[in-house]
Amino acid sequence: MVDVLALVEARLRSALGEPDARAAVTFLGTDRIEVLRFAEDDVVRYATLGMSAQPMADPTAVLADPVRGPRAELVLSVRAGRADTDKVLRPLAVLAASPQVEGLVVAPGASLDLGEPLWPGARFTSVLVAEPGGLVEDLELGEPMEPVRFLPLLPMTSNEAAWKRVHGAGALQERWLKHGTDLRDPLRGPVVLD
Repeated sequence: MVDVLALVEARLRSALGEPDARAAVTFLGTDRIEVLRFAEDDVVRYATLGMSAQPMADPTAVLADPVRGPRAELVLSVRAGRADTDKVLRPLAVLAASPQVEGLVVAPGASLDLGEPLWPGARFTSVLVAEPGGLVEDLELGEPMEPVRFLPLLPMTSNEAAWKRVHGAGALQERWLKHGTDLRDPLRGPVVLD
């Protein structure tokens, strides 16, 4: 059997370099989720490791397929030194465990809501799942397994999340782009939503 997590960690290291910190969280009834921290000059990236160990299953399926189904890990990028973002480790692990705990299939365009700030003092309580393939390329595992996708997370304020529910992920991303929103700024305010 393929050691999916070893391959995922190797892909993360080849794309982002050596992690300078890691933390592990285990929730009752779930597999262990690790969060790796990669620091560059002015950006810190946090990547989950463990979400892709099992494929995500459709919550309406009678029986989950242990091999087939989408697999993913989450990646969050923030500007370094502007906020205490290292406290995001547990919230990221919670989001990564949501397929096991809640039966969610996490895909681009989805919103994931924590109901609490991503880190102390953050204006963001939820994230928008963005399209993969930019920062870390998909990891092919070979048939019949689907590739592991590395899904970027874009922090959203509660107003942005509400606006996204009405207008859609694409419209919110266009709004961010139109207003030159720095989505990596952990202190940014909400985008103008008129």
